[in-house]
Amino acid sequence: MAGEAVPETWRAAIEPVLALPASRKLGGFLSAEEAAGKRIYPPRGQRLRALELTPLDQVRVVILGQDPYHGAGQAHGLCFSVQDGVRVPPSLVNIYKEIASDLGLERPAHGNLEKWARQGVLLLNNALTVEEGRAGSHQNMGWEAITDAAVAAVAAREEPTVFLLWGSHARNKAARVPGLQQGPHLVLTAPHPSPLSAHSGWFGSRHFSQANAFLEQHGRGAIDWSL
Repeated sequence: MAGEAVPETWRAAIEPVLALPASRKLGGFLSAEEAAGKRIYPPRGQRLRALELTPLDQVRVVILGQDPYHGAGQAHGLCFSVQDGVRVPPSLVNIYKEIASDLGLERPAHGNLEKWARQGVLLLNNALTVEEGRAGSHQNMGWEAITDAAVAAVAAREEPTVFLLWGSHARNKAARVPGLQQGPHLVLTAPHPSPLSAHSGWFGSRHFSQANAFLEQHGRGAIDWSL
């Protein structure tokens, strides 16, 4: 994919997938969409940001999203995260509410989650691009094989890792990873934090305290979820 360099620690997992026809088709699709004048988010150079900020050997927690925000200036390559100065989206508001309830932390005024990513929280969407104003428009265009490979690479490691699966989309993606449920990892599931589903079990799930307890128990250190 033009303009997107795979970070070194992820190359062994990702580059074989990039050689497949589906990935080459994805590159052609993105180039054609941009040539047609369509606005694609996030912009080139930020689409593998989750992998850049969270090297494979440092992943402690995996959070799976669906696709990037489709409004101008929002997406910057991390699921659920928006750039500084952008209004905090509703799902992230609910994430913050659960963190406040679970850990007693103050709700942040911004939606930039880079601090989490730099601590080993892989904030990975299923599709890594979207057309402006069209949620889900780049699903099934080739990104899935690439992001599946990233999740599988984490699951294959011996280091105990926490997988936070919110909503059926995340659960379905994790189900494609062989042996994830049987490995040394902690897999926690809950409804999506969207306002449409958060009241059906997202609130009160206490995933953040459970994740930290597991990481500390296995000598990997707690995540500082404050922002």
